[in-house]
Amino acid sequence: MAPMRILVAPQEFKGTLTARLAAEAMAPGLRRALPGVELDLVPLADGGPGTVEALVEATSGRYYESNVHDPLGRPISARWGAPGTQGGATPAAIIEMAAASGLALLRPDELDPARATTFGSGELVQAALDAGYRRLLVGVGGSATNDGGAGLAQALGARLLDAGGLDLAPGGGALARLARIDASGLDSRLRETDVVVLADVTNPLCGPEGASLVYGAQKGATAEAARELDAALAHYAAVARRDLGVDASDAAGAGAAGGLAYGLIVFCGATLRAGFEVVAEAVDLAARLQRSDLVVTGEGRLDRQSGFGKTTAGVARLAREAGKPVVALAGSVEGDEAARPFDAVFSLTPDLAGADEALARAAELLERAAEAAGAWAKERFGT
Repeated sequence: MAPMRILVAPQEFKGTLTARLAAEAMAPGLRRALPGVELDLVPLADGGPGTVEALVEATSGRYYESNVHDPLGRPISARWGAPGTQGGATPAAIIEMAAASGLALLRPDELDPARATTFGSGELVQAALDAGYRRLLVGVGGSATNDGGAGLAQALGARLLDAGGLDLAPGGGALARLARIDASGLDSRLRETDVVVLADVTNPLCGPEGASLVYGAQKGATAEAARELDAALAHYAAVARRDLGVDASDAAGAGAAGGLAYGLIVFCGATLRAGFEVVAEAVDLAARLQRSDLVVTGEGRLDRQSGFGKTTAGVARLAREAGKPVVALAGSVEGDEAARPFDAVFSLTPDLAGADEALARAAELLERAAEAAGAWAKERFGT
């Protein structure tokens, strides 16, 4: 009998394990339960942190390091990459805005979406252009910003001016004083560049479902500050509509990353795609599924939101289409609905009193959960 083939395709376990480390932690547990099993480790992502690593590692691509600025304007080094090209595919750069403009770069007491800027993300785009790439994939998860991509535009040569003709200060709060946008100095290479935004949300730029009112609080905004930021983004969009002739504020996903997706549409001519779909295509996930007998995926928390464009839900959908059973491993499982897409779900923390212990022992617990999943598969399929 041929050995069982398992596709191991998790996303990151936020705050503990990258997708690659999660896959590597699952492997020994599965091998203990299923001696001789063949494993295909494919770390995945949906456009948020871990996307660069997932694409580069799965395609034998390459990494770059660039000197940029963080959300508060401090110099940092940020990593981006280029997936390996196969079958004549167009070379592309993969950028995570979170590497330059992400929440993880700030301490809790530093969070301030009125000041935080996407300037560093624009510097990453410029670095990719300088390296010769004319297809850019930009993941927009995990942002600390709410500036509608204004900082990115400034880094790429656009000028955002107040009534006195002075350049606006960084951050979403300053957009309330925007009087004119001068895009004449925008990097001309963008006109010949295909920019694709990898997003897993469908929020518009403004309004009750917009960037500020939905996500402002997690970036440090009070309710009042979020309303002010929403009004500033609405004003910014009106000026952009007048000066640039682009109306994208209501586009599904424009509000991703504090409106960075909107800025990429307006200044870079970007299109938006579901992040998981782009990653799945790049790693040839459908073909790998066909070669597998079982799929094991996972994430830090499996809940109702996991079904909204998230990696685990995407893996489950493709597995179902391919007629393959799929198992999920999760740090925590909240509600029956979260488990519905999967044949089985195993929690890392069924016997633990608190989350702190789970965080400290994430790799060990994930390996143990994978062993339980392997034992389930052995019993069910008789391997």
